[in-house]
Amino acid sequence: MNKQIIIINGDNFSDLESFYDEIDRVLTKDLDWQTWYNLNAFNDLLRGGFGVFEYEEPVKIIWTKFSEINKKLGDELSDTLLQIIRDHEHIEFETAD
Repeated sequence: MNKQIIIINGDNFSDLESFYDEIDRVLTKDLDWQTWYNLNAFNDLLRGGFGVFEYEEPVKIIWTKFSEINKKLGDELSDTLLQIIRDHEHIEFETAD
């Protein structure tokens, strides 16, 4: 079975708030409530079960324009976001510039 590929499109955000907008757009579907915009909520969304993929279903996430966004968000925040993603063993992750 092929893994679902999810694209975090770096063209769609330039700061942390718009990053969370992009994450909601690509990781949730048909929710009748708003997710929280914080690192804990981001971690929860990556587990799955929010309409796009099932809880801990193997998926591949590709983050485009990563180098450009890294400059805008700063190394510390980008490193934190990457670590949260990499902590999920069911996620295959790569960046693309």
